[in-house]
Amino acid sequence: MDGSDFLGLDPATAPTRGRTAWLAQQIRTALADGTLTPGARLPATRELAKELSVSRGTVVEAYRRLAEEGLLVTNAGGGTAVADLVPAPAVVATPTPEPERSSELLNISEGAPDSSAFPRAAWLRAERRVLATATARDLGYADPQGTPQLREALARWLARSRGIRAAPERIIVTAGVTGALSLLSQTLCDRGITGCAVEDPGAEGNRRILNYWLDTLHPIAVDEDGLDVAALSCTSARVALVTPAHQFPTGVVLSPARRRELIAWAENTDGFVIEDDYDSEYRYDRAPVRAMHAMAPQRIVHISSLSKVLAPALRIGWMIAPDSLHPELVRKRWATDLGSPALPQLTLAELIDTGVLERHLRSMRLRHRRRRDAAVAAVQRYLHGCRVEGVAAGLHLLVLLPDHVDDAAVAGRARAAGIAVQPLSAHRFTRGGPGLVIGYGPHPAPRLEAAIKILGELTPGG
Repeated sequence: MDGSDFLGLDPATAPTRGRTAWLAQQIRTALADGTLTPGARLPATRELAKELSVSRGTVVEAYRRLAEEGLLVTNAGGGTAVADLVPAPAVVATPTPEPERSSELLNISEGAPDSSAFPRAAWLRAERRVLATATARDLGYADPQGTPQLREALARWLARSRGIRAAPERIIVTAGVTGALSLLSQTLCDRGITGCAVEDPGAEGNRRILNYWLDTLHPIAVDEDGLDVAALSCTSARVALVTPAHQFPTGVVLSPARRRELIAWAENTDGFVIEDDYDSEYRYDRAPVRAMHAMAPQRIVHISSLSKVLAPALRIGWMIAPDSLHPELVRKRWATDLGSPALPQLTLAELIDTGVLERHLRSMRLRHRRRRDAAVAAVQRYLHGCRVEGVAAGLHLLVLLPDHVDDAAVAGRARAAGIAVQPLSAHRFTRGGPGLVIGYGPHPAPRLEAAIKILGELTPGG
């Protein structure tokens, strides 16, 4: 679509002030009346700005607002187009007739960030600086622990953001949290430790990784204070995986008393606590709860990543292990694949050291908080009689359903209607109350409301 005939807009009708709002409304109207259809390409911002005699910033901001509302999508190198799923009532009220076509699903099943906000321009600038200054050594085989530049940057970042005091040589760069768990599980097996205690309910993805490498998983109940350490003490486990900052999927924070009890358990059993620092970056009511690692660095294996701040595709995480495990982990990292690619590590180090990462995180907290508020309001509006938990932090909500409701059946009906959502039962080992885990990070408020409205229509008593 050329700027010269884009919707037949007449620049003379644009107000002297408020041109951004005017342009955004003209496009909304075209979407509502069908003039613009899903997938339609919009003119380049520079071209349209010239045609309408407005600044390019006016067009960029109008497009940005509409993308935030879920009406437009911007693809790297591919321009701007009308979203496939436009959250207008006439569209979202109609169930998808072909539920097996998963590409058409509106996915609110994951606690993922808004990857469309990835700082592409800042990443490219940092990457160019890295390529312009990289030495022959930088471009050679990196230390299997990770590049010194990234480990030094992470040491400073973790001290500021998580209260962790770890020297760069104590940090092992991994392929995300999954890579850290795989590496750690293999190292534990070599020591004869083939079981691990896990939270119940708990993250199904972590459970699958551990189940692949280890012989036994010990489910331990989670209550309002986090993992039940008394129940843990009744098992033969010597390793426990916990998400203390924001438990998935309940959203509870491991209480101070439970933290102390957990460390005492590890000392008494000569065991280890794996601290998955899940969702620690997103705390909306106060400063994030500090990491456990500083309380017992010789008993706690700290693992985390920046997948929720930047994007899961980055595949860069880290692990800080006790002295007794560290050498074995480094050797196994070397033997596995010689370590992670160096250039992305150097680029990430540049983002951290220049303050770009912290500025981006502040922006993302504001964006995700607005989406959380929209999701909570929609649940209260459309899912009557349901309780919302886990709202203080993270990128997902836990909606507790009435006891008589089959959450797996609700998720199945939602999928048939074009909505992917996780039943709480999928994250349980043992039977418990039903619920839905709703990820709000990737979705603008209108899209969240539309999806949750459908859930309300499909939930008995909702």
